[in-house]
Amino acid sequence: MPNKEFFRNIGTITTYAVVGTLWNTAATGLTLYSFKNYFHGHPSPIDLFLFATLISAVDPVAVICVFEEIHVNQLLYICVFGESLLNDAVTIVLYHTLHAMAAAGVDAIFWTDYLLAIIAFFWVSVGGILVGALWAVLTGIVTKFGAGVSVVQPLTCLLFPYLAYLIAESFGLSGILAIVVCGMGMKQYIVGNISEQSLVTVNYFMKTLSSSCEAVIFVFLGLSAVSKNHDLDFAFIFITLFCNFCFSIY
Repeated sequence: MPNKEFFRNIGTITTYAVVGTLWNTAATGLTLYSFKNYFHGHPSPIDLFLFATLISAVDPVAVICVFEEIHVNQLLYICVFGESLLNDAVTIVLYHTLHAMAAAGVDAIFWTDYLLAIIAFFWVSVGGILVGALWAVLTGIVTKFGAGVSVVQPLTCLLFPYLAYLIAESFGLSGILAIVVCGMGMKQYIVGNISEQSLVTVNYFMKTLSSSCEAVIFVFLGLSAVSKNHDLDFAFIFITLFCNFCFSIY
């Protein structure tokens, strides 16, 4: 990912990630709530907003793959890619907040709980960034003083970002933000610390791994659609698709 272009358009990316995700969630939840009498089971408002949170911040994996193949405009690519990364923190906070509200009941919610939700958003975001930055520094130190051991260099470059992700997730932080920040920091220093052979190994391994993971994800999505007997609520399905199409474009 081009770091300069990312930080140059950080305002646009953050607006899409935060304001766009909140708008999409609120608009989708309110629309579903207005048609709740037509759905099976008459779901509660919190359940509808919880569902809206899950579908309002989907990472555009297929779109990014197409962008890479056709070499689309860099500004468009960085805005779509950056937004899909940063909306992770918003989605995590919204989901956990609404899930806690659904478990406790609306009557047990006070104004302090909403304040804690806002604080949790900054905790998840800033905490993930700090964890990623810490592991980026550790990766730079290890590769600098371990330059003579070329066999370990690819393992270090692959293992440390994953450790940043795991540690962030274990503390309830944004693992995606942690691994992205770690990768940004590594990009600035790792190139000068590791050998060219190790760099080529890491690049090709990551390309192979990403392609394989994308294929596996789509396979499991296809299997999940036909492996169970679903109770289809067509009114809910069509209204949800309409919300995704209209509000995402807006």
